[in-house]
Amino acid sequence: MKIRIGFITACFLILSCTESAKKQEETLTDVNLIDYVSPLMGTDSDFSLSNGNTYPAIATPWGMNFWTPMTSKMSDGWTYKYDDKKIRGIKQTHQPSPWINDYAAFSLMAVTGDLKFKEDERESFFSHKAETVRPDYYSVYLADYDIVAEVTPTERAAQFQFTFPETDNAYIMLDAFFKGSMVKIIPEERKIIGYCRNNSGGVPDNFHNYFVAEFDKDFELNHTWGDGWKLVEHSTSNEGEHVGAIVGFKTKRGEQVHVKVASSFISPEQAQLNLDREIGSKTFDEVKAEATKVWEKELGRIEITSSNDEQLKTFYSCLYRVLLFPRKFYEFNADNEVVHYSPYNGEVLPGYMFTDNGFWDTFRAVFPFFNMMYPELNSQIMEGLANTYKESGWLPEWASPGHRDCMIGSNSAPIIADAHLSGVTNFDKELLLEAMIKNATVNEGRPVNSVGRAGVDYYNELGYVPYDVGINENAARTLEYAYADFTIAQMAKSLGKDDIAKTYYEKSLNYKNLFDPSNNLMRGKNKDGSFQSPFNPLKWGDAFTEGNSLHYTWSVFHDVQGLIDLMGGDEKFVDALDNVFNMPPDFDASYYGFTIHEIREMQIVNMGNYAHGNQPIQHMVYLYNYAKQPWKTQTKVREIMNKLYTPAPDGYCGDEDNGQTSAWYVFSALGFYPVAPATNQYVIGSPLFDEATLHLQNGNTFTISAKGNKKNNHYIQSASLNGNTFNQTWINSQTIQEGGILNIEMGGQPNTNWGISKKAAPYSLSNE
Repeated sequence: MKIRIGFITACFLILSCTESAKKQEETLTDVNLIDYVSPLMGTDSDFSLSNGNTYPAIATPWGMNFWTPMTSKMSDGWTYKYDDKKIRGIKQTHQPSPWINDYAAFSLMAVTGDLKFKEDERESFFSHKAETVRPDYYSVYLADYDIVAEVTPTERAAQFQFTFPETDNAYIMLDAFFKGSMVKIIPEERKIIGYCRNNSGGVPDNFHNYFVAEFDKDFELNHTWGDGWKLVEHSTSNEGEHVGAIVGFKTKRGEQVHVKVASSFISPEQAQLNLDREIGSKTFDEVKAEATKVWEKELGRIEITSSNDEQLKTFYSCLYRVLLFPRKFYEFNADNEVVHYSPYNGEVLPGYMFTDNGFWDTFRAVFPFFNMMYPELNSQIMEGLANTYKESGWLPEWASPGHRDCMIGSNSAPIIADAHLSGVTNFDKELLLEAMIKNATVNEGRPVNSVGRAGVDYYNELGYVPYDVGINENAARTLEYAYADFTIAQMAKSLGKDDIAKTYYEKSLNYKNLFDPSNNLMRGKNKDGSFQSPFNPLKWGDAFTEGNSLHYTWSVFHDVQGLIDLMGGDEKFVDALDNVFNMPPDFDASYYGFTIHEIREMQIVNMGNYAHGNQPIQHMVYLYNYAKQPWKTQTKVREIMNKLYTPAPDGYCGDEDNGQTSAWYVFSALGFYPVAPATNQYVIGSPLFDEATLHLQNGNTFTISAKGNKKNNHYIQSASLNGNTFNQTWINSQTIQEGGILNIEMGGQPNTNWGISKKAAPYSLSNE
């Protein structure tokens, strides 16, 4: 039986459809989309091996605050590990990845019996069999205390529900964490207020997260603890490096105590306003129902027809991840105006702000997905980027919450250019073009090494960042700067700035400076123009970033034809692509001194040197389309989806990274992928589902229908677009926005005549 789920389900739940529509829905499925989402996907991870490096984020899409259970100690980036057996609390988190770690975190925990409040003592055994994990709701049985703890979120608040046994010694504690915190218990208002200041960098001196927690039961006692876990009985306030609050009750068996919690980066008053506005007098079930509606609406924008339950779960679990970051870092003041605390200058200012994103990852597919499905959201994100530039003088590259020194590149440029060229409006394009050009020309005053362009003066003088001048990962930087230059040129051209466009189109060809024709690979180059030596194409790091030459050689997103020409034509290009898959997973980890997790993740999946668990190579399988062998893209895309993704705790093959690895799956399952953002094209792969319909924000729908789409029918036999023959391996982004139907006939053998003409190939600058 085939199940059709998506927009109809969301319509049934949200829009009060007609009775006939309801009856249609009931005949199609009785499963809500949120039931297909597994927030535990990717949580079976640790420092040595990532199966996602995720935690279960209990949140609304792009919410300012997430909530997650803690199985690890405060400040451990791997806050929830699937194989752990104990929980220490449920915390408000803003962590985008374990490598960046958390900020503004605090937690709630409930215990009974003897008072245990230290994090190593209060933890409780739990079982996944007595745990419910959904985007809109989390529940766990704390076995040591006979308590069920539940939480459901809003954007800036959450409601907890603790179900207690009969006891005279029931406690709920709020741990405000280290690096500076304050708590104040107000018994007459059944309230705890305070702040936390913990962070991992990227904050101004006046950074605070102000919180308020309101209870629905009188306190029988109240304690605090101070630095060194020193308990101060019958106290109502404490402030120091690490403090917390404890309130106690007598409870009957099955009695529920509710806690409504909100926070603000602006002020205590704003925290209270956030709580009153987003929860107010709503019950736990009412808050949960609203969170469910929000998720059903967003998940329902993509309607899927499939009989494969496992693939449906994987798809919607990945889609959930795509809809989490970047987080909203803005609030609504008393006049309902959009304002934000600036993580760049510490001021409270008007306008949007978003954070917790590494553009080195997300420029590839997350932001193209937003441009396709959420242009209104991306307009706000672009305004946030403009505000970052005005408040710090620079565009962000890794923000959490302010500038962080992580990764390389100049990848704010493709994000901005792709938004503009995709038709996203209502942001200051002239200002952001100015910011993009500053990134590409100015070295002085960069706040951290990842902002702007490290080595920019060398790059602009020589056409590459040299290997021997003390700038690490120089070849990777050169390749990414060249692509960023292309996107600057595209944006400048569209704004009528032809001189700027000409300059940056020329600079975008700098990738050629690193191409070594003796081995058809990209290679570090010294300041004097000689290639670095010795050269091992299997060496990770060094001239490259979390990859080797075999991975980064393909980072010529905007001019694949130019790369084909450098390699000597289509056949040599395809042979080089094939070689990555066919060779053993050999590697050289000497640059790091140990085998980093990205290397291990490549080694263990039996796909040669293909390293899908990290971002630089994720577009590579689509490049066969440029060399007239699209059937190889079709079968390898399917192999990757089927082999490397499942909805299980070990469901990813490397870091999920703010939605990027998930976005690869979401796009690829639909049947296409944005190889080169800022070209307005998606490159065709092999659609996974019988049918997928996109419900676009402009009111149009676009459907991808794959007839004959069986398990081993990876190959496109023929296609039509809106009734007309379709014989190319790319589709224009505007075509999708206009709506229509792409019909694809699938088969078990390659059709080596489909999509192989020169016009069938996707965009390359060399073909202009």
